[in-house]
Amino acid sequence: MNAVTNQPTTPVLVRAADAESLQDGATSLITLLADAGATGGALTANQASFRKGSPGAPAHFHTKATEMFFVLDGTMRILVDDKILTLGKGDFLTVPPTVPHAFAPAPGSEAETLVVFTPGLHRFDYYRLLERVYRGEATVQDIHDSSQEYDNHYFDSPVWSKALAER
Repeated sequence: MNAVTNQPTTPVLVRAADAESLQDGATSLITLLADAGATGGALTANQASFRKGSPGAPAHFHTKATEMFFVLDGTMRILVDDKILTLGKGDFLTVPPTVPHAFAPAPGSEAETLVVFTPGLHRFDYYRLLERVYRGEATVQDIHDSSQEYDNHYFDSPVWSKALAER
């Protein structure tokens, strides 16, 4: 580590064949790319793949990190505060700490999205928890109980609920 910048002193390379993929629901897949430990805390990155009809991520916010979305393919709907944005291939969005947000593929669309947090948070175990919930090995309560540890703070959003009902 470089003591001045607290950044890794060597590049982080993750080959596609070596990346861990997790099924966090019937219609979504998370591919783990780089966690905070590998990047000296600079960032955490994953690729989120959504099939048509995926509910995506519920309304939530983070207190410690900016979350960034880069749409690699397809179309995404993203709640930001109380507005619904539609992002297409090549679109990029940053969501600063404490800003409420949620995301899912647009109705009738699939989507591939690069998701990056900065500074990095140790989130890979959170994604593994999501997969355990999907498999019935953990509960939704376990997700809520981990909100402080993984900096995910969920809430009800009537705007997002209405958007999801419009599928």
